[in-house]
Amino acid sequence: MEFRIDAIDTKARATTIKTAHSEIKTPIFMPVGTVGAVKSLDAIDLIDILDTPIILGNTYHLYLRPGDEVIAKLGGLHKFTSYNRSFLTDSGGFQAFSLGDNVKINDNGIWFKSHIDGSEHFFSPEKVIDIQYNLNSDIMMVLDDLIPLPNTPERIKKSIERTTEWAKRSLIHHVNKGKKNNLFAIVQGGTDKEFRRISAESLVSIEYKGYGFDGFAIGGLSVGEENQAMYDTIEATEPYLPKDKPRYLMGVGTPEDIIEAIDRGVDMFDCVMPTRNARNGYLFTSFGTLRIKNAKYKLDENPIDEKCNCYTCRNFSRAYLNHLFKAKELTYFRLASIHNLHYYLTLVKNAREAILKGKFKEFKKEFYSLRAQ
Repeated sequence: MEFRIDAIDTKARATTIKTAHSEIKTPIFMPVGTVGAVKSLDAIDLIDILDTPIILGNTYHLYLRPGDEVIAKLGGLHKFTSYNRSFLTDSGGFQAFSLGDNVKINDNGIWFKSHIDGSEHFFSPEKVIDIQYNLNSDIMMVLDDLIPLPNTPERIKKSIERTTEWAKRSLIHHVNKGKKNNLFAIVQGGTDKEFRRISAESLVSIEYKGYGFDGFAIGGLSVGEENQAMYDTIEATEPYLPKDKPRYLMGVGTPEDIIEAIDRGVDMFDCVMPTRNARNGYLFTSFGTLRIKNAKYKLDENPIDEKCNCYTCRNFSRAYLNHLFKAKELTYFRLASIHNLHYYLTLVKNAREAILKGKFKEFKKEFYSLRAQ
């Protein structure tokens, strides 16, 4: 992986990441394709209509169905899905966190029961890497110990220790395998600034045979804490992350969250919010959120957002989207998802252009002023 810093405006960064499959200009938002597909969209939509350079897949879900070995036999994620740009795969730590009583975590890894058929499985740090090799993702995430917030200092400390040890085991396994895929570590520590420092410094210091991690993620946020606590945690973590490697905020978030995180030095984002909100009738616009099911849009011939030039806004009216949503027509999910993802991708693209011009503060101010109207 090649990484270049193109501009820095206070802490906001514009960078370029080059993988084997695409060039990624940051800040970047990665659509979530959990099972190898962004819900209601296909590779043509993602490449030709949305021009996404990278999407996210999930190790846990793809391991269970159709199986990582099946995907390997079919040429890896890129050939299997026909999406020939970059993939980042999450390790499955969040899914383990979400399984509740169906998961048991110890220092060796994670035992869990499949949400599909109840069968038992075990993820070790090494196995998670091997699964991601079969998927052949461009960026692989280490297995981490994610915990809900708030939590006790003792449990947060244990999470850091376990996450650090698993990261070390992952890097050793990765280097010994001689693979070319890129590996990111995940900083934990709740909202405690000292714990975040300890976690970040521990991960950054890990090396094996002259190799370290290719990038670093900030994990364990947007799991119950207040927004300002999340922003403060990002700000407290940033000084301990390498300047010359990508920074990824996992599973976040709203447009406001993304702008605030960019302002604090984050490069990469993913979240299910654009597609999930689209399916539920909430559409993102330059002036805030539009609820397309409202009766006032029944005869509205305007596009969702007159300032938007996405495929949906160029071709279809609010009235048509209102009708499709109420009729539960599948076409609605595609058109709404295209619009919401276009909004997110344009937001980070415009943020990048502002950073390159040294005008990110003005961009941020205008972003909030438009949404206040």
